Amino acid sequence: MARHLLTRLIGMCLMLACMAGGAGHARAAAEGGKVSSPAIAAAVAVESDGAKTRFKVTLSKAVTAQVSLMERPDRVIIDLPEVAFHLPQEAGRGKEGLIASYRYGLFAPGRSRVVMELTQPAVVSGMTTALDSTGAATILTIELSRAEREEFRKAVLESSAATREASAAPVAPSAKDSRPVIIIDPGHGGIDPGANASSGNMLEKDLVLSFAQRLKKKLEENGRYKILMTRDQDVFVSLGDRVRAARAAQADLFISVHADSISGGQEVRGLTVYTGSERASDADSARLADRENKADAVAGVEAGDMPDDVSDILMELTLRETRGFSHSFASRLVGEFDSVARLNKNPHRQARFQVLRAHDVPSVLVELGYLSSQKDLDLLMSEEWRAKMVSAMSVAVDRFFAARFARRGSAAVLP
Repeated sequence: MARHLLTRLIGMCLMLACMAGGAGHARAAAEGGKVSSPAIAAAVAVESDGAKTRFKVTLSKAVTAQVSLMERPDRVIIDLPEVAFHLPQEAGRGKEGLIASYRYGLFAPGRSRVVMELTQPAVVSGMTTALDSTGAATILTIELSRAEREEFRKAVLESSAATREASAAPVAPSAKDSRPVIIIDPGHGGIDPGANASSGNMLEKDLVLSFAQRLKKKLEENGRYKILMTRDQDVFVSLGDRVRAARAAQADLFISVHADSISGGQEVRGLTVYTGSERASDADSARLADRENKADAVAGVEAGDMPDDVSDILMELTLRETRGFSHSFASRLVGEFDSVARLNKNPHRQARFQVLRAHDVPSVLVELGYLSSQKDLDLLMSEEWRAKMVSAMSVAVDRFFAARFARRGSAAVLP
């Protein structure tokens, strides 16, 4: 009886999800676009049997999976075509057998990924797909077997599935468009959720994307700037690709938007603006930068060489000048925020954030507040507060570029 009920529930979930996507597919067909509905993941089960653990995903249709391994920490990476995950909120948090936890989400346009943290070294000993008992869904099963460290290490080296995925960068503006280029960078995304509210009902990646879209709309109102975003949907973009996007677009300003969270820190509140520096201004900033710099590892991406490593005197001089402009913009932001937001006790800080590494693009990272503080969270969810914030940021941007407009009209390219 229980098994029959579960089968019916899974079937209903698949049907409702398909109905939800139907309108979008109908529009695409009407417009002559190619209709390609993603598979739907309606359930996940993890089964442990001695030295083996099986990870089973119930899908609306069969998909091709590529599996690879990563070390430090030990992980199994499952790359899939785009999958819509309709799973319970607590899915992936519990430990079972060889799997300590797992996370899932959109990794790049048209691609999804599951990252499983391992309790100990393990190799993939089997991968199968089969229809479920109703014949209406497909079950993808990944079987893991316990392994010795050296065997695991060898499997990592021999893994044939690529674990790096290039993310689409914003297209550089036309040479005829001489307006200053501003890139807004909503932090995290896709398989990397970022911070989580203590209530569990708000993720950083969603909150900052919504805020960034509102900021983009506000900055576009006067037509003075060309506004681009590193992501405009719930998709993962690596830290290196965010920096490369800014440089490829020859950006004049880069604004990364985040929202922090601290364990047991209900009383810790306030907005903070960060600029890049090889040496952190304080221990808290160093810890935050270290946490943010691990975003790629969360998504199962190996940390490669970041662009813009300063390797010669000219780049070093450019970096110094750029950081001067970054500090100038950060000061303007803090000044405008002071009257509309609750600021951290030290609102302008510095740390070695990887996403602020472009040596020739003035860059700041804005932590809007703490999701761990209910007071901050209430503000972050408030439409009135968001409106005030984007207006304050718009004023700071105008003042940052005012000198250029005075000197060269609207054709300035560098600060």
